[in-house]
Amino acid sequence: MVEEYLSLTVRSQSGESEPDFKARLTGFWTHMLRNQPNAFEKVYAETARCEKVGDRLTRQYLLEVEVAELLAQELEAHSVEFEPIDSDELYSKYEAVPPEWFWIEH
Repeated sequence: MVEEYLSLTVRSQSGESEPDFKARLTGFWTHMLRNQPNAFEKVYAETARCEKVGDRLTRQYLLEVEVAELLAQELEAHSVEFEPIDSDELYSKYEAVPPEWFWIEH
């Protein structure tokens, strides 16, 4: 059985620096690890670098389908903007390969 994942793309605030964006993401994921460890374990991979889109930065994650709704709620509660998660577009873990991606240790 091939596991399938959804893509989550988070966005920085307009004009936010990369160090500030990364610090906010670290804070968010630390919160998830401490308060929602079962959900955190369902986040499989993260892009190795932020991408620049206009005056914003983005970072992409692959996550198990069952955790998408909870993550969306947590992101909104912590004021982390994200693109809508397309539940019809599924990815395999083989699409998240180094060096563009790194797998999250659990």
